[in-house]
Amino acid sequence: MNRIVASVVAAALMTPAFFVAAQTAEKKKPAPAAAKKPAGALVPALPPEGKLSYALGEDIGRRLKELNATIDMKSFSKGVEDVLKGNQPSISEEEAANTLKEFFGKVQADQARKAQEAGEKNLKEGEAFLKENGTKKGVITTASGLEYTVLQEGTGASPKSSDTVTVNYSGKLIDGTEVDSSYKRGQPATFEVSHVIPGWIEGLQLMKAGGKYRLFVPAKLAYGERGAGQVIGPNAVLIFDVELMSVAPAAK
Repeated sequence: MNRIVASVVAAALMTPAFFVAAQTAEKKKPAPAAAKKPAGALVPALPPEGKLSYALGEDIGRRLKELNATIDMKSFSKGVEDVLKGNQPSISEEEAANTLKEFFGKVQADQARKAQEAGEKNLKEGEAFLKENGTKKGVITTASGLEYTVLQEGTGASPKSSDTVTVNYSGKLIDGTEVDSSYKRGQPATFEVSHVIPGWIEGLQLMKAGGKYRLFVPAKLAYGERGAGQVIGPNAVLIFDVELMSVAPAAK
């Protein structure tokens, strides 16, 4: 039992989101002059161990909320206390293992169901979008299904798949939700053409340095059924404005 509870807590702490949250916590805090303390908030003057304990508890609580778990706080606190103090566990290790297995099995089944529903919805909407978009003036459709428009034709070299390019770009879903933007980061991206999604590999090789294209990328040429991260769902069509700034031939 002790090992199981400790493993669950450790797993929550080792997620990338935990480290990101820890690194960006100060950035997210409002300026002291604008800060408003809600009724019942903790007094700021906590000792170091109190701050750490609260921060860990808050982060674990966030993970549990994401899992949509119904938590009995008294039992949860007792489990943590028993592990930390080395007390005799209240339930057997086998019962704890079976309970967690059943819970996470339900979580995974629910996630799979939601992903399938989202995938079916995105596939239907994406196909309808591309079909209509492909009929618009100036839109060119390639044999692979990639659609694009020329916003500005370049005059430089066209890259090969082995070349390295520097680009500025912005990307969104068909509903307008932004997925990424080098413009907002204030820094272009440099990478080898062959190291990106198929829609970009094809689209970049159609361009010339100095040009800017809008790419309408079908899911099969993007992230397919798996999606990517929290924003790009399964079977999502992506729209990118890509500005090809420079091309560097592969080193021989």
